[in-house]
Parts: sequence; C-alpha cells; structure tokens
Amino acid sequence: MINAVRREVCELNAELAHRGLVCWTDGNVSARVPGADLLVIKPSGLDYDALTPQAMPVCDLDGRLVDGEFAPSSDTAAHAYVYRHMPAVAGVVHTHSSYATAWAASGQPIPCVLTMMADEFGGDVPVGPFALIGDDSIGRGIVETLGRHRSPAVLMRNHGVFTVGVSALEAVKAAVLCEEVARTVHLARQLGEVAPIDPTAIDALHARYQNVYGQRAER
Repeated sequence: MINAVRREVCELNAELAHRGLVCWTDGNVSARVPGADLLVIKPSGLDYDALTPQAMPVCDLDGRLVDGEFAPSSDTAAHAYVYRHMPAVAGVVHTHSSYATAWAASGQPIPCVLTMMADEFGGDVPVGPFALIGDDSIGRGIVETLGRHRSPAVLMRNHGVFTVGVSALEAVKAAVLCEEVARTVHLARQLGEVAPIDPTAIDALHARYQNVYGQRAER
C-alpha cells in the first residue's frame, strides 16, 4: 500500500509541474496512507524532474520521517495537522500558482461569480490567516478556515494556495480549478464589476455537481 501511495504522490506532484502550478522546487502534494496513521509527501527542495516513487518520504501524522532517503517538505507539519483534524481528507496540495497567489497576496477571497466556482467550491474561495512556515501554524489556519466553508481551497494570506480532497487526485483537481477561476475572475474585473451569483443558485449548482454530475456507480 505504501508503495502504491508513493507512486500516486510522485505522479501527482509531476502533474502540478505539467499544469504550470509550481515554479522551481516549490509546491507539494501529499496523500494519506489508507489504514495507517501515515502520509506520503514530496521531498524538500528536490527538482520535479528528479522525483521518483522511492524518493517520496513517508511520515507519521505528527510530521516525523518514518521512511525515506530524503527530508520531507517544509510544509509537512501543516499537511499532518490537516490529516489529524480533518479525518475525511486523504489528499493535500500546496501551490504558489500565479493568479491564485496574487489574490492571497491582496488578502481578498475570490468571489463566487462563475458557475464552475459554485460547482467546485460552493461559494467564494476564502482567505486564511498569515502564518509562518515550519510548524503546524499553517495547518491550523487551513483547518480553521475550511471549517467555516464548503470550499476545498483556501488562499493563505501572503503565501499561496492549499487544497484538500477525499483523494490526492481530488485535491490536485481543486488546485487546478482554483488557479483557473482566479485567472478568469481577475480578467473579468478588468472589464468592470463582476456579478455575484445568488446564494440559492450557488447551493443548487453545488448540490448538482457534487451529487449528480459525472458517471455514477449503479446502486
């Protein structure tokens, strides 16, 4: 199981680079190991082209290295805090993607003015507090902010984007869509005022997308 999660985390970290959501060695994907109090995460400071499944460190849910040749990401304590306090979360992603991080730098939530935002985020993409890197302060800010919102994404002030999901793939999807809506809403504001979607319509769109959209298994 750990080897399978290492492969998944390696592939999804490469996906961040492929999608243009990271620069140099920044950003990371982690995944919870099913049935164990463990997580797998990108190693600290390692180039994306050098990533292999075996290079992915395995840590416990206090962020301590359990297995691996390389030191884990400097964001490991934040990821571990999220896993400890959000049991339904099985994947966490962090990026400094340009448009979404610009909103984080301005301290502004991305307003829900697009149907795809209602679908994926269930409202605005919220802003979390400023926190220093290295301990679980960022994790606390993520959990506190997302506990008040349906959004799987949070813009940590002056820092960047963190997303969560029921799988690491879902967390990557949220990061991709967060950057897309951040860019689109920024462009829309250059044309003038943006029109917010009525909260009742947001609820209906979110419920449809989360419960009806896509292929569903036969019951």
